[in-house]
Amino acid sequence: MNQHLQGITRRHFFENCGLGLGKLGLASAMAGGFGNLLKAAPTSPLAPKGGYYAPKAKRVIYLFMAGGPSQLELFDNKPKLQAFEGKPLPPSVTKDLQLAFIQPDAAVMAPRFGFSRHGQSGAELSDRLPHLATVADELAIVKSMHTDQFNHSPAQLFLNSGHPLPGRPSMGSWLSYGIGTEADDLPSFVVLKSGGNLSGGAALWSPGFLPGSHAGVPFRESGDPILHVATPQGYDAKAQRDSLDLIRSLNRNELQTTQDPDIRTRIEAYEMAWRMQSAAPELMDFSDESQATLDLYGAKIGDKKASYANNCLLARRLLERGSRVVQLYNSGWDHHSGVERGVTNKAREIDQATAGLIKDLKSRGMLEDTLVVWGGEFGRTPMVESSAALGRDGGRDHHPGCFTMFMAGGGIKPGVTVGETDELGMNVVDKPVHIHDLHATILHLMGIDHTKLTYRYQGRDFRLTDVHGHLVKDILA
Repeated sequence: MNQHLQGITRRHFFENCGLGLGKLGLASAMAGGFGNLLKAAPTSPLAPKGGYYAPKAKRVIYLFMAGGPSQLELFDNKPKLQAFEGKPLPPSVTKDLQLAFIQPDAAVMAPRFGFSRHGQSGAELSDRLPHLATVADELAIVKSMHTDQFNHSPAQLFLNSGHPLPGRPSMGSWLSYGIGTEADDLPSFVVLKSGGNLSGGAALWSPGFLPGSHAGVPFRESGDPILHVATPQGYDAKAQRDSLDLIRSLNRNELQTTQDPDIRTRIEAYEMAWRMQSAAPELMDFSDESQATLDLYGAKIGDKKASYANNCLLARRLLERGSRVVQLYNSGWDHHSGVERGVTNKAREIDQATAGLIKDLKSRGMLEDTLVVWGGEFGRTPMVESSAALGRDGGRDHHPGCFTMFMAGGGIKPGVTVGETDELGMNVVDKPVHIHDLHATILHLMGIDHTKLTYRYQGRDFRLTDVHGHLVKDILA
């Protein structure tokens, strides 16, 4: 018997005949809008799920400063370095130090900017961050971050997925897998970019071995932010519906035959794209925002290229509409040369919008259950990087040994500074916080026990924090 005919069953007949039960069922589902059949399915991987305990935060905005911001110019003032300006650090300090581009005996460069204390918390911030200074009492600043990686791609992967090699699920994908989404017409996990390319590439928001429906959905930096949601010219709604119906039917038949999870992902992608056709234009239209709100962020209507300020405002709008995780990548923080000029320009780019986002979330009652995270993949050295051959002067090299991040919002203790580095800015000396600890704490705030959120793959149970991770209790409210 023909192999194709062997696969035909009564189920195929009912689904594919012109007046059969399959078409009647599909029509019934479409009465409430295309895609309701999948949305209503109890097995939908994106259906909202309860956590292990009541979450402090329901959603996350992760502001990722790609390239490694210099903590010495922004958060971690080291006046002691003035005494070593132009001289090498003592060998006892730099012993066994591994750096990407300079030698451990390179000359010291002290912080280039002034620092002052702000708010009732007395948080010490650089004068390059005047807007963040106004929300100092909302921040939990962690000065004792450290990582295992000292080059960009593995360090970015490590901070985003808990592993330095591609192939593991990103944190946003783990969150989507663990708690689902409340969005009907938008992705659970959205990626917004500004400032250029990323060393880690698309692996930074990959679902890895998790179902593909948990992948981060990147919006483009220029042109239409979301590709393929606009109906092509000359292609009416009926033609599009007929095409989608046919594709969906073919995919479902193949899914029933092969049980390939990638086909399920493909079906859901088509469904999401259809629903986004109505949701996306309204999402991207800032005309309903007041001028005061636009000014708060420094956002502008009609920008052809995505800006960090516009992305911060767009992130808030996505969360209002049910997206679970929004990750903003802002590139350009890799200052191997001209750190003073570079940090000044980048801080000007992100300072107002970051503070505006925190203020806006608070004014709308969203900050109490929205977690905001800010930081890059590693820090910068207290020693200067200069190389005539590479055209570099007055920069700083990569430094995995210590760097600064901050968090605010859902479940975070406001107005605290946690951890400390030594007086030369070389090593953590109090309350070290590893990348796995950061991930464990973020999952905890979202109602997830990081030791229990697992996925079995190739005979082993994997998790975001691998076999590591402790809660950073000092920043928990």
